[in-house]
Amino acid sequence: MAREYIDVLVIGAGISGIGQGCHLARTCKDRSFAIIESRANLGGTWDLFKYPGVRSDSDMFTFGYRFKPWGSPKDIAPGEEILNYLNETVEEYSLREKIRFQSRVTSLDWSSTDKHWIATVAPNDGDPYEIAAKFVSSCTGYYDYENGYLPDFKGYDDFNGQIIHPQHWPEDLDYAGKRVVVIGSGATAITLVPAMADSAEHITLLQRSPTYIFSRPGADAVANTLQRFLPAAWAHKLSRMKSILLGSYIYWISKRKPDRVRSYLRKMAKAELSPDIDVDKHFNPAYDPWDQRLCLSPDGDFYASLRSGAASIVTDHIDRFTETGVLTKSGEHLDADIIVTATGLQIQFCGGMEISMDGEPVKAADKLVYRGMMLSGVPNLAVVFGYTNASWTLKAELTADFICRLVNRMFKKGADVVMAETDVPHDHGALLGLNSGYLLRAADLLPKSGTKKPWKNYENYIQDMLSIRYGKIEDGVLKIS
Repeated sequence: MAREYIDVLVIGAGISGIGQGCHLARTCKDRSFAIIESRANLGGTWDLFKYPGVRSDSDMFTFGYRFKPWGSPKDIAPGEEILNYLNETVEEYSLREKIRFQSRVTSLDWSSTDKHWIATVAPNDGDPYEIAAKFVSSCTGYYDYENGYLPDFKGYDDFNGQIIHPQHWPEDLDYAGKRVVVIGSGATAITLVPAMADSAEHITLLQRSPTYIFSRPGADAVANTLQRFLPAAWAHKLSRMKSILLGSYIYWISKRKPDRVRSYLRKMAKAELSPDIDVDKHFNPAYDPWDQRLCLSPDGDFYASLRSGAASIVTDHIDRFTETGVLTKSGEHLDADIIVTATGLQIQFCGGMEISMDGEPVKAADKLVYRGMMLSGVPNLAVVFGYTNASWTLKAELTADFICRLVNRMFKKGADVVMAETDVPHDHGALLGLNSGYLLRAADLLPKSGTKKPWKNYENYIQDMLSIRYGKIEDGVLKIS
């Protein structure tokens, strides 16, 4: 099998992989690198999802890159604008020639003899080949692009209409004048309902349990004012810092005073809805705010669709699908021509590729994560995990920046191996600090967080910035040899 040699291999050309490529182009100019992407286009999530209304659920001043200002007046951006932004970034940093599309890394094996990773790459239209890389950055995200999560619904095959998972949305779907039932209560469902409500005959959100919904303007008045009076770079920096601090405060107060935040969100829902909608039944979750991710409703669009009567909400368990819709446990039948199963993601670690060291499989669930990015006892490999309680990109960029510093240090020292390892038993917990179903289902797939630094995954941008961007590289745990 043919083999080539490079310094850094980046796996994935979504928002994390593009960011990693840009950081390499900016700060590791003498290092060779390639980006392997399994799809035909860049963008990852933003190329995959085509459902109506697809958008960011974080503001673009933190979801975008710190080195490329977001210039649109909308900071809760449609998917198309995000994809355009990523394409602009790729062109500005001449990354397209580095991306190998429609190619999949099927396996990674560390050679202790040669001190490099051997990646087996399978192109869609050619013979497999190998890449030997000194360092690997896995930017594949955390979910399975091929398959979303679908519960085992009784009577699933009895339904005579269309059943659609948002992850596989048919671009030619005509739902005008149709009765639609959306099953789910997460960000996708909250986005779909207002986007489809104007065209559908009626749309019903069917949720098993409520979720917290936070309504905020789709445009940031402060950021737009700064953009009018300041140079773009300064306006971007100030808007970004404002968003970081505000998001951190909301998460902090949610964890320390959950009853206060619960009351605030309940009052918000009550003010946005008509009196005939039972707020405590449909918008009062059993868990505390930020035990699961808050759903965002820009300009209150979700509440507006319920208020207008174009959409309705039902909180109940599903008994079964029928030929003409969905029967709930309480006996209510929801008539439907189309059922949308917005039932969540299927977690997948490192894009499903096989990882081994000298032929011995690496089991991620047995590993601790160093600074939220490297697996204990596994050399020259970083795995990008973004935040679940803030913009994904904030952590992805910190990781990309650290990897570049680390690669430069390795080559400056003439070193072959960098690894964080410990022989000391550690208490550990879940890597990501949410109790969402998709994460609980994947507990045996993901590595663990320790309880003390540098093994604790803080999910806190300020702490991570101090540790990752400004902290020592060789801290006594991370060894370069």
